[in-house]
Amino acid sequence: MIRRALLLCAAFLFWATGGAALASAQTLRIGLAEDPDALDPTMSRTFVGRIVFASLCDKLIDISPKLDFVPQLATAWEWTDNNLGLVLKLRPGVKFQDGEPFDAAAVKFNIERHLTLPGSNRKAEISAVKDVQVIDNHTVKLVLSAPFAPLLAQLSDRAGMMVSPKAAQSGGEFSVHPVCAGPYKFVERVAQDRIVLERFGDYWNKEAVHFDRIVFLPIPDSTVRLANLQSGGLDMAERIAATDMDTARQDGRLKTAEITGLGYDAIGINTNNGTRAKTPLGQDPRVREALDLSIDRVALNQVVFNGVFQAGNQWVPPDNPYYDKALPLPARDVAKARHLLQAAGAPNPSFTLMVPTDPEVQRAAQVIQAMAGEAGFTVSIQSVEFAAALQTASAGDYQAFLNGWSGRTDPDGNIYNFVSCKAPAALNSGHYCNQDVDRELDAARTAQTQAERSAHYANVASRTLQERPLIYLWHLKWLYAFNRKLTGFTPYPDGLIRPQGMNLQ
Repeated sequence: MIRRALLLCAAFLFWATGGAALASAQTLRIGLAEDPDALDPTMSRTFVGRIVFASLCDKLIDISPKLDFVPQLATAWEWTDNNLGLVLKLRPGVKFQDGEPFDAAAVKFNIERHLTLPGSNRKAEISAVKDVQVIDNHTVKLVLSAPFAPLLAQLSDRAGMMVSPKAAQSGGEFSVHPVCAGPYKFVERVAQDRIVLERFGDYWNKEAVHFDRIVFLPIPDSTVRLANLQSGGLDMAERIAATDMDTARQDGRLKTAEITGLGYDAIGINTNNGTRAKTPLGQDPRVREALDLSIDRVALNQVVFNGVFQAGNQWVPPDNPYYDKALPLPARDVAKARHLLQAAGAPNPSFTLMVPTDPEVQRAAQVIQAMAGEAGFTVSIQSVEFAAALQTASAGDYQAFLNGWSGRTDPDGNIYNFVSCKAPAALNSGHYCNQDVDRELDAARTAQTQAERSAHYANVASRTLQERPLIYLWHLKWLYAFNRKLTGFTPYPDGLIRPQGMNLQ
């Protein structure tokens, strides 16, 4: 591990020295915690991909730091037809990065692509859209099969990202050379090494764009990421480890920023995806409850994250209005866990916990391994590169997976795609399916008030927290460190780095 860290330091310090046409004062170099998956908004599923998309692909709607919906490619919107229609007014004069015009026909193409492209991870997010009507060049109407409360939230994320229809229909693999309508256009990608973007001269808001290039550098080890920032090899690093934040704060060359996120980290259990689900953990809810009760979430947060994060047991944090207070954070109970394992006929179950190569998450896995061991579990830890781990989970070649979800502004985005029978296999990788849960999730999507939605989500919680396809553990904070000369950075609860307004003074 030490040798790997030194090699990474040497490799990335190259960007601060001679390699450096890309490392000039006109280039913003951002250290990422992982390498993204496909750079296609329809197919992508990683949080780190969304960071890159924030510079590459504008959305119909954005959010403010306070989670209000604000215009981006759409300048205004209006619900019609008893909430069965959403009319969007589009920003005039916008171009895609291949020079093609952005208009209502392009919106129709993109929404239909999200809904129909094989393997789409956006289909379930906007499945209520049954038709897209072009009113005129700058007006489009989304027609719904039923009222759909999360729609604006979905359009403020990847479902609202617009790609060039011409590029998407060119016959090549779009993710290899993505073309969008954002402030930076794609130049090159070297897997596990760098993603290079270049300023798009015809961007509609080009006055807010100050860097000629952005180079994203995946460095999984947070300590190495911080070391490269301190040495000048990076200008900014996202997801600084909680245990490294004091070092960053004490470095006079750096600034730090943080904000509470929207997501969670959880252990996803393979309950129904292939032969590796056929274990006591995968087949018996009592074994999953025993694992849950073996974990002290508060101690886990304190030991691994210096108490910075928030212990949790649901898909939204305890201060969220959709949190079910009738099902509070469970206390650790090793005696009850052992009793449950005896009752299940599996007093000493074993399973493999797949974990991304992020050192902080690996430390969490080691603490969980020790805690679960006291209840009778034998836990083997399998470290897998992040994008490969996602593919492994989708294929069902796992038993349990400790992984995070970056979170969405609407609670539907934190739960539907992970437990619904209709969710993409890439997200509901354990293939959990309960028809009662599906009915409640669908009802929450069509409910008209927060109280109605909360009642449906309470029913979802009562079933899923009993069956435990996911064991929720903590809610994170987004932690950043950056060159003190970097100005204009604003942290957002979604964790994305928006380049508009950022500059090196």
